Amino acid sequence: MKRRRFTAFLDWRKWKRVVRVLKELEEGCETPVGRLRQVVDAMAVEMHAGLASEGGSKLKMLLTFVDHLPTGSEIGTYYALDLGGTNFRVLRIQLGGRRSSILSQDVERQPIPQHLMTSTSEDLFDFIASTLKHFVEKEESGSEPSPVRTRELGFTFSFPVKQSSLRSGILIKWTKGFAIEDMVGKEVVELLEAAMVRSGLDMRAALLVNDTVGTLALGRYHDADTVAAVIIGTGTNACYLERADAIIKCQGLLTTSGYMAVNMEWGNFWSSHLPRTSYDIDLDSESPNPNDQGFEKMISGMYLGDIVRRVILRISLESDIFGPVSSRLSIPFILQTPLVAAMHEDDSPELKEVAKILKETLGISEVSLKVRKLAVRICDVVTRRAARLAAAGIVGILKKIGRDGSGGTTGGRSKSDVKMRRTVVAIEGGLYTSYAMFRQYLHGALGEILGEDVAQHVVLQVTEDGSGIGGALLAASYSSILQRG
Repeated sequence: MKRRRFTAFLDWRKWKRVVRVLKELEEGCETPVGRLRQVVDAMAVEMHAGLASEGGSKLKMLLTFVDHLPTGSEIGTYYALDLGGTNFRVLRIQLGGRRSSILSQDVERQPIPQHLMTSTSEDLFDFIASTLKHFVEKEESGSEPSPVRTRELGFTFSFPVKQSSLRSGILIKWTKGFAIEDMVGKEVVELLEAAMVRSGLDMRAALLVNDTVGTLALGRYHDADTVAAVIIGTGTNACYLERADAIIKCQGLLTTSGYMAVNMEWGNFWSSHLPRTSYDIDLDSESPNPNDQGFEKMISGMYLGDIVRRVILRISLESDIFGPVSSRLSIPFILQTPLVAAMHEDDSPELKEVAKILKETLGISEVSLKVRKLAVRICDVVTRRAARLAAAGIVGILKKIGRDGSGGTTGGRSKSDVKMRRTVVAIEGGLYTSYAMFRQYLHGALGEILGEDVAQHVVLQVTEDGSGIGGALLAASYSSILQRG
């Protein structure tokens, strides 16, 4: 009897330590609506600062020089090249002149050989141009010869670029495993077009954009009320339409439309109002880019799994409820976010998927249902915080452009007195599209921050492949303007 009591006492002490760690996590990740509104305000303030001067904010607020978006009236055949990682894609779309009328769409994906990622810019672009030429010839074989018009290409290049015009941008630095030294500081479009000339391909790069701008273009093509685009996947970023006269750092900026798409680079947003834990601090300090991309490290798919891993490791070091400390728990990024989603959304009575992932990925086997439920709870806390912060970021954009229902009013008028226009945010990325609980928490937070009267006018519209199709649509849009002009 005494032995049983002693065992129960030890079990109680063990769980008491676990509960303390969990409570600390929950408190550190708390996102009450008051705090979320502080994040909204901070986002809007940083946007203002980034538009006022270069380096005035952690938000880069990069000018894209995209001042016209597709209207749906575009007609013809257009191409896109999408280079943003270890694969690139070429696309061809046919447009029928009615909104949402993409008559046909052809895509080819091509992995970039490893050696070309560290070779020369000429080698890389010669490979891309030859693939593009083969694609064009294959797609156009057997079709009617096109008029004497040079083929128009939208070039989506999702690496850090300093743009000086719609078609002009200098590579700032490489990411994602590329290290082609002779290309840093060079004009990206010039290198591509020189390679197309060498390959004998009659094609013109109409513009240079990044994936968020492509998503915005695709959103606008389908829905004229689209004013912003957000990507929440492995990484995260946002862009939106800003009034040209609000871009103070580029005084005298004139656009015929009166607006310009601004690439926020919002992954680098930071505010003291963000709920940061010791796990976030450790993850940041051990990352290749400490003190950088703070917002991204709290909300994107690249990092959520690793935060969960760090919490489980901490509990394992303080208690043996997960059994002996698994060596796999010390491997950074071994637990990827899709596995977090699978554990979080496991609805089997015995949480079999949770048990399987703990065993196969983290080397933790034979744990009780109570411990499996604990793992689900950790996933829930980390994901909920991420989704609610992402929602606050979106509302921050809406606040900056007067679409959050406040209308910039003073004098005691309530939100319900302000006529709210329908507002569409195009959204892409697997974290949002594939993770139902993340999506549910994000939508719930939008409703809380805005209030249901306003939130009903805000639509998050999923788009697919903005980085590719959007580039081609922008080429079509600018081609139409040139033909009219």
